[in-house]
Amino acid sequence: MHVVVAGGGLAGLVAAQHLASAGAEVELFETDERVGGRVRSRVVEGFTLDRGFQVLFTGYPAARRELDFGDLDLRRFAPGATIAAPDHRSTLSDPFGDPGAAVPTLLNRDVTVGDKLRLFRLQRELRGRDADDPFEGPETTIREYLDDRGFSRAFVERFAEPFYGGITLDRSLSTSSHVFEYTFGMLAEGDTVVPAEGMGAIPAQLRRRAETAGATVETDRKVTGVAAGEGSVTVETDAGAVSADAAVVATDPKAAAELTGVETPTEGKACVTVHCSLPAHQSLDTGSRILLNAADDRPNTIAPMSAAAPEYAPEGSQLLDATFLGEQDEDDEALGEAVRSALSSWYPENHFGELEVVGVDRIEFAQFAQPPGFRGTLPAVDAPDGAVYLAGDYTRWSSIQGAMESGRRAAEAVRADLQ
Repeated sequence: MHVVVAGGGLAGLVAAQHLASAGAEVELFETDERVGGRVRSRVVEGFTLDRGFQVLFTGYPAARRELDFGDLDLRRFAPGATIAAPDHRSTLSDPFGDPGAAVPTLLNRDVTVGDKLRLFRLQRELRGRDADDPFEGPETTIREYLDDRGFSRAFVERFAEPFYGGITLDRSLSTSSHVFEYTFGMLAEGDTVVPAEGMGAIPAQLRRRAETAGATVETDRKVTGVAAGEGSVTVETDAGAVSADAAVVATDPKAAAELTGVETPTEGKACVTVHCSLPAHQSLDTGSRILLNAADDRPNTIAPMSAAAPEYAPEGSQLLDATFLGEQDEDDEALGEAVRSALSSWYPENHFGELEVVGVDRIEFAQFAQPPGFRGTLPAVDAPDGAVYLAGDYTRWSSIQGAMESGRRAAEAVRADLQ
């Protein structure tokens, strides 16, 4: 069985590894000079910059199945978050899973005592959910879900909006409550981490695993067409045509629609991440907890990357990732000034004149929209005609879990149909 995989993101790499492990002859073609798709890293002046602020939840079942965590040398963010507003900061975390934050959390006045009890109760409820198929049952928006659970307006505005605005790129909390339940359960199940060498280490490892299984991975080779024939598939590339028994299209949604004619999500969520450096001696007293902007969304969050992963910054410096939701008209310098202004208001005792912008990532399609009912609009892995299959988070839900899970499911579909 000969299978061509178009696209070297997480979904394509996982599909290639599973197919090769099952004995198929697998060729993977990736347009870019390196694999990874939206998950990648670069080094600028000694700083490791991921393509936008990205993290891995170790609770994800697909991550546990497909990745070697030990080899990735993971670095952990502290649980919970620091709620930040002008002249004010407070900690909200799990006092049982994060004993060092127990007293600050109990003394936190940004949310009510009832909110804390409801939060801890919900955490324990969702921790035991079925992680493989969580998108069943009643569904509403995240905002309505939290209202129905009795959370206060203060909790929603000061914690949920920026925290889940960062996860779903939707501070209005109009995303499906199923996404909230799943991710909140995963936060309770495991840690929030990044590899010491950056998020790009994840696709690099998946590539090694695919090649070890026998797959051939070619970069700088673009797939320009996929046509299913009688008992075969022709894959057109910029280096010539390839005939195969099946093809897995694991490109971005727009390219997948163009190659297969299948309708894929078109409404995307944009974000801009500003990577900033500060001298290492300038402490933010948040440790490796993410800072949530409780006042507005400029920026929505600031993540102390090198506090969690010291390898992300050269000696004598620290790296902060500030994320703005949606597309931003301002230039890089103006966005950097917005980060400096926010930090100055949160830390009036500090001085941020030495903050510098190291890099900026403007991502037009970071996630697809996931309102209530979105799952019913997504294409199945076998939606294309003939022996052509789809692999991508847009067949599941927008996440690393969704991407890797889709790759496995696409490989299983190919094997079931052809063997």
